[in-house]
Amino acid sequence: MTQQTKMFVGIAAGAVLGLAARYLLPPEVVKAIVDYVAFPAGQIFLRLLFMLAVPLIFSALVVGVSELDIRSLGRVGARTLAYTVAVSASAVVIGIVLVNAIQPGAGDNEELRALARSLAAERPVAKPPAQAGISQFVTMIPDNPVAAAANGDMLGVIVFGLALGIGLTLVRTEPAQRFRETVAGLGEVVMRLVEGVMKIAPIGVAGLLFGTAANLGVDVLARIAVYVAVVVGALLIHMGVVYSLFLRFAARRSPLRFFRDARLALETAFATSSSSATLPTSLKVAERDLKIPSQIARFVMTAGASMNQNGTALFEGVTVLFMAQIFGVDLTLGQQAAVMIICVLGGIGTAGIPGASLPVIAMMMAMNDIPPEGLALIVGVDRFLDMCRTTVNVAGDLVVAACVARGESGNDYPTGVASST
Repeated sequence: MTQQTKMFVGIAAGAVLGLAARYLLPPEVVKAIVDYVAFPAGQIFLRLLFMLAVPLIFSALVVGVSELDIRSLGRVGARTLAYTVAVSASAVVIGIVLVNAIQPGAGDNEELRALARSLAAERPVAKPPAQAGISQFVTMIPDNPVAAAANGDMLGVIVFGLALGIGLTLVRTEPAQRFRETVAGLGEVVMRLVEGVMKIAPIGVAGLLFGTAANLGVDVLARIAVYVAVVVGALLIHMGVVYSLFLRFAARRSPLRFFRDARLALETAFATSSSSATLPTSLKVAERDLKIPSQIARFVMTAGASMNQNGTALFEGVTVLFMAQIFGVDLTLGQQAAVMIICVLGGIGTAGIPGASLPVIAMMMAMNDIPPEGLALIVGVDRFLDMCRTTVNVAGDLVVAACVARGESGNDYPTGVASST
């Protein structure tokens, strides 16, 4: 049985068993299973991946950048940014158009508002980020890279790794070469550890999915099912249409074959709800299965894990407009355009961990005088939506990497990788 098949079995088993437990077993038994079996299994898997994420991001980015000449680095960086902005803007436009067309939050919502207030009293509501605007971009540069790594500040680690990689491209001495080889050795060791962790992935993802399925509140879901459908529908349109167009015309690849070869990374993203936790698998898939040159994959994928969150940007735009409809706040076209721009920019600074987008949504709601307690309505379904948007995020990283790689290392992909079918 292949690793992809084992992962699919883990996802299916966790979801089915979780739903069965929710409706067939007493609540106290379900809680015990989640607390003492499913949750620990899932968290051990996640924590192992997070443990390896920082050294992997650091080593992959330093080595990937150092293998590029300085002129190539500027071109690769510019193309990565251009593709990232293009796919993120497309995602947000799709989401905003769909939520305006379907109007999931329109109508008499007094009962839903009351539910939001009662839920907000029981659950903590996400707070806006402490820094916004230019301050948020200033803080992307770490004053202490060791502290950034210790605090899980992935953007800080990326900026430091990028700077160190650029330095290695400029300094071609023997000690610098030995340092580069040391960092490359760290990356090889971490990747070997990742392979070991991935052997327990089916058990870990089964635990994560069991807890999600067993705890998902169907009563709340039923009230906001249209909103959930809009988010998932917009994500599917973006992934199935926009990504396919980029693959076909920019990367010159067959979309069907591309997504088939990338399925292990997408399954891991769906189960973990974290671009950072999925990064080790994404890098392996990009280099081994998609045949993307390693220096391009390392640069684009490590940066994209925190900076190419277009599925998250789409989700944020839909959620802000949905909350505005729920509370009867009429947003003008100008305000909606501002929301779209913030979503695109916010996607660049959103951490690749579960639930990281909620503070950004809280900030945009505050800017448009939308009551913050409305976020409590989506807490019950956010885990499922997070799984969906993380899958789109990771797919976007792989698509951008394929687009950037086209022609960068010489000409085209090896025979049989590119396809016109």
